[in-house]
Amino acid sequence: MSSPKIAVLGAGANGASVGADLTEAGLDVVLIEQWPAHVEAMRSRGVRINEADRSRTVPVRTIHLCEAATLHERFDHVLMLVKAYDSRWAAHLIEPYLKPDGLLVGVQNGMTVDTIADVVGASRTLGGVIEITSAMFEPGIVERYAPVERSWFAVGSLGPETKGREEEIAALLRHSGAVDIVDDIRATKWMKLVVNATALVTTAILGLPLAEAAEIPKMRSFMIRSGQEALDAAVALGNPVLPIFGMSQETLGGPGGQVSNLLDTLLSQFVVPGGKTTVLQDWIKGRRSEAEDIHGLVAATHRDIGRRAPANEAVVELARRIERGELEPQVGNLDLLLELGNG
Repeated sequence: MSSPKIAVLGAGANGASVGADLTEAGLDVVLIEQWPAHVEAMRSRGVRINEADRSRTVPVRTIHLCEAATLHERFDHVLMLVKAYDSRWAAHLIEPYLKPDGLLVGVQNGMTVDTIADVVGASRTLGGVIEITSAMFEPGIVERYAPVERSWFAVGSLGPETKGREEEIAALLRHSGAVDIVDDIRATKWMKLVVNATALVTTAILGLPLAEAAEIPKMRSFMIRSGQEALDAAVALGNPVLPIFGMSQETLGGPGGQVSNLLDTLLSQFVVPGGKTTVLQDWIKGRRSEAEDIHGLVAATHRDIGRRAPANEAVVELARRIERGELEPQVGNLDLLLELGNG
């Protein structure tokens, strides 16, 4: 039986790391990426993964996004690691190259799973969740702060069409970290969104590494408030409160302490000193962030049920100002964040 054909669509820091891990495992994988210099760097010298205790260079097969139209093969599995806001067009791009019984998995932040299913069909969609800490500032070079043993994924089916096929994807992702197969992937993705609403954009607004920002008492309180608003939104939509990151229900705790416990687990198990969030990396590069897909979704969900989410509204407002060039990410933004978030 031939080896399954795999594509990693979106080979930034996380995608290149996963693609390198799969390649080293001897799997048939191609990386599809939209940053031209990065593609050329990987073609000429492979992708270099720098970790705390080692550096490895992995020759990978990679193509430019614009070269996808030249593909003659169809893929059994596509791991999509693009930004949440790019999910729909990326799913449309790869759909012609996904086998009729293939699986497309959004290994991403945000609530993208139904968008993907809308494009390729529920029978070819699995939901995914990712927690890897990494960065990329030079083409072909990944700074992977969290090695395999400190990385985590979850996969799950949307319904009966793919029930029982989760292991196909879990087996791939285990080359890059621990994997949980979950029964309720939407709820699990909401729980990751709670974590992201706590820590991802909030700390980036201060221009600080996540761990450093979380040590500021007023900031930590704001982060937990932002995460609680996200958790309230998830529950209002009928989602159960589930443990993630390999936590137990006991470790997650009960109402009032769940967001704090999630944050502490994130900080102790997945965050390294000096590690910049993906949002802060985006802003350093002058790129758009996923603030709307995280905090914007939380605020919109509260509006739909006749409530407000002032902390998340404040984060969205400051993120927009930063992306318009009106503000710089800096510690001085904390007072403004607190002022707006108390509305």
